[in-house]
Amino acid sequence: MPVREGEGHWTAAELAEVRAGLEEQVAALRAEIAASASQIAEGDTSEGAGDDQADAGAKTYEREHELALSYNSQDLLTQIERAVQRMDGGTYGTCESCARPIGKARLQVFPRATLCVTCKQREERR
Repeated sequence: MPVREGEGHWTAAELAEVRAGLEEQVAALRAEIAASASQIAEGDTSEGAGDDQADAGAKTYEREHELALSYNSQDLLTQIERAVQRMDGGTYGTCESCARPIGKARLQVFPRATLCVTCKQREERR
């Protein structure tokens, strides 16, 4: 695993700890997404019979909010799965933009990072 200058190399225990945390997050997110999907699918069984415009608007807003949360969870799951794939592929810890080490400390705090701090700052300024 690549590390930045001045950082110690990854130990097997540190890497295993990061991986275990990612796998726990994957399991939790999959359960959350499944629960959210079933809740969204069930929806409101009254189908708006007798609702005024305010009730219909509130229901629409609530459904859109639930969908947005579900999409965010799905996106987070994709990022975490990608980090695990990078670990398996031997590219974990390498910036996808400049190919330099991301930094051990950054990955321990934000294990799904794909960019070093410099490249991430550059991306956010765009």
